[in-house]
Parts: sequence; C-alpha cells; structure tokens
Amino acid sequence: MQLLVIGLNHKTAPVAMREQLAFAAEDLPIALDSLKAITQGAVILSTCNRTEIYALAPEGQTLTSTMSQVIEWLAAFKNTPMEKIAPHLYQYQNNHALLHWVRVASGLDSMILGEPQILGQIKQAVRQSRAKEGISSKLSWVIQQVFAAAKQVRNETRVGSQAVSLGFAAAKLVTQIFQKPSNNTLLVVAAGEMNRLVATNIAGLGVGKVIICNRSPERAALLASELETIVPHIEITPFDQLPSVLPQADIVTSCSGSLYTLIDKTMVKQALKQRRHQPMLMIDLAVPRDIDPTVSELDDVYLYSIDDLQHVIAGNLEQRRQAAVEAELLVSQIVVAIERKYLVRQVGQDIQQYREQAKHHADMILSQSLQQLADGHAAEAVLTELTRKLTQTLTHAPSKLLRETASEQPVETVNFVAQHLTHAFRKDKCPYLTHNNTLIDDEPASPSFDNQ
Repeated sequence: MQLLVIGLNHKTAPVAMREQLAFAAEDLPIALDSLKAITQGAVILSTCNRTEIYALAPEGQTLTSTMSQVIEWLAAFKNTPMEKIAPHLYQYQNNHALLHWVRVASGLDSMILGEPQILGQIKQAVRQSRAKEGISSKLSWVIQQVFAAAKQVRNETRVGSQAVSLGFAAAKLVTQIFQKPSNNTLLVVAAGEMNRLVATNIAGLGVGKVIICNRSPERAALLASELETIVPHIEITPFDQLPSVLPQADIVTSCSGSLYTLIDKTMVKQALKQRRHQPMLMIDLAVPRDIDPTVSELDDVYLYSIDDLQHVIAGNLEQRRQAAVEAELLVSQIVVAIERKYLVRQVGQDIQQYREQAKHHADMILSQSLQQLADGHAAEAVLTELTRKLTQTLTHAPSKLLRETASEQPVETVNFVAQHLTHAFRKDKCPYLTHNNTLIDDEPASPSFDNQ
C-alpha cells in the first residue's frame, strides 16, 4: 500500500516534547506544501496528545527511504535535533500503518478510551491537507476506508457509548432528567477549572441560559466569554446573590473549595417552593461539599456528589474496556478487508495496462494481415497466420508467469494459477462468447484509484 505513519503521542513522549513537535494552525499550510515534495500525499494530525504524519511513499521509492526523509523533514521543520526526536517516535508501514490509523480514528489509542473528538480532529486535518492539494487519489481512497471503519466500530461496539469524564457524565445526567435543555437554566457556582469543564459540557447540550455566580468577577467574565458562542443568554451575579438566583436554576453545578456549606436544605426548600416544585438537578463537585447532603431527601431534587459521578465513570470505563476487546478484533478484521479491496483496485491498473499492451500487439498483427490481404495473399492462409500470431502473443505472458510461479511459489499457488488459466477458455467460462459462440463486448477492468 506504500502507507506510512510517523508520530509520537502521550504514551511515547512527555508534554514538553509533544509541545515542541505540535503544529500551530498557521504553520500547517507551509508544512503540507513542503511535504508534497517527498510524499504522494500527506495528512498532519496535531492535537494536545499526539502529532502524527500519515503519508504515501511516491511511486518507485521505497517506504524506508520515504520514512527517513519524512523524519529528517520533521526534525528540520521543527528545528529540533534528530537524536532528541528519535527516541519518542513510532513508525508503521503498510498494514501496520493502516491498523494504527483505524485504531486512532476509532478512539482505541486515545488517552480516554473511545473518546469521539479524535475522529473530528482527523477530519479537520484531512480538510486542511485537501485545501493545499496535498491528498492524492490513492490516499483519498485510504482516508475513506479509515472513516468508514471508525464509523463501523462506533456503530457495532460500545467502546464510545459510555461517559468516562466528569463533564460527559454530568451532561449525560442532564439528558436523562430534562428532555429539552433549551428550556433549562444552568447555575454555575464558582468558576474554577473543574466546574468550568463540567459547565462547558452541559452548556454544549444547548441550554437556554447560564448564570455564573462567582467571587471573582474577572474569572466569571472569562467563563462567560467561553460560553457566549454556544449559549444565547449569560448572566453574571455576585456570590452573595446565590439564594436569590437559585430558584431560577434547573441545573446547578458547584465547586467552590469553600470550607463551609454554600447551599443548605432550607435554601433549596425555598427555591423549590418558588419553582412550584419543578425538578432540579444539583451536581456537587466540591470537597468538602458545597451542598448539604440532606438536600437529597427533598422531593424533586436529584443530588449527585463527585463520588457519585466517579462511581458512574468507573463503571462506564470498565464497560468501555470490555467493549474495546471486541472493537480491537473488529478493527483487525476491517483492516484485512481494506487490504483486499486495495489489492483489487491496484490490480485494476495492472489489468488495464496489460490489456492496452495486448491490444497494441493485436493491432500490429491485424495491420500486417490486412496488408497481406491487400497484396493478394490467400485469405485462409492470412487468417491462419493471424490466429497463430495472436495465440503466441496473448499466451506468452501467462505461460511465462506460470513457469515463474512454479519455480518460486508454493504448490498451492501454482495449482491455483494453472487451474484458472486452463479453465479460462472453456465454452461455459469464456467471457468473450455467448451460448451460440458469437462475440460479446469485453468486461471492464477492475476500478482503479483514479476511477472512483
């Protein structure tokens, strides 16, 4: 297949090295342009956890040679000594490269097993390469197979179906309790890093409004600026106004780091009364807890602590690990199927070339025969000679192939080739004759990469 992968990830390199070899958005067009000189199409995937180059070796050049050139290019482009990069790089060729790419696209090689974002990041990397005309027809075909494989793994296994981060777990709870998040208000109590991540995931569901209650107005404003592109209404309120805004909240996430309870049972009772007992989901991420645990005794309140979420995540992660075993087997089967499809397409080009050569020789023989007829030679003798020359011309290459197969290949391969060659011209098998021996049109060659 002439496919190669060169890269490093969270398993092989520390953060400092990953940062050093990461590609900024403004660098990618230049990098993709320069890669075209040494590859037959390339894609650069650069995320916080990995930098990888997927490429095809040019026609007539070995994979080993191309891989060496790409590694040298990477070191030069990043102005980093080769000996500093080499210990952290992995290199894959052909079916191993394809297997790795499908595993990455399926989330099986991610830090969080089964996470879905990586497939979108690969698609973005492909779009960037297409924009620079950096993808050949053959590489485009490989990419289509990778995307289809990742979709199949997602559809046929549960490797990515369970939430395994606090943010995803919290968002999952919201969808289980509220049917239309667009009608709900999210109250974010304290805008620290953990609460920011959870709030961002919940806001991403399409909530109608977010209220940020934080001691620091600057940090609250920073979170508001992050959410303003996905939430239509955002409100920032002082920390001491928490009791007054609580009744507006359908969903509450809190993680203040306070040593004292911020939301007690009495406060929630009053909020429920003003809400006419519409349900509330309360997620307490703080240790010590921000929300009085006895709040869970109230009707219409769903209270989850960080321990509750961690238990959910642990169970889901174990389910993902079990599903990953099934997914790995499926990926191996898919890669074998892709390789077979590739060979069918590749041989299509060889068939086309062989037929063109055969037609060229047949045209030459026919031209000679027509000239002999024009010179007055007997038609029967001319046709007999034409048939003899055509037979010799068209059977020379298969005969030579059969001899070479017999001398170099296992007996099973020899028998397979011989059987199909000798049976090719049986009346019931010959593709060129109908049942009454009249000629029919030739069958088309197998599709090639340039005829997709």
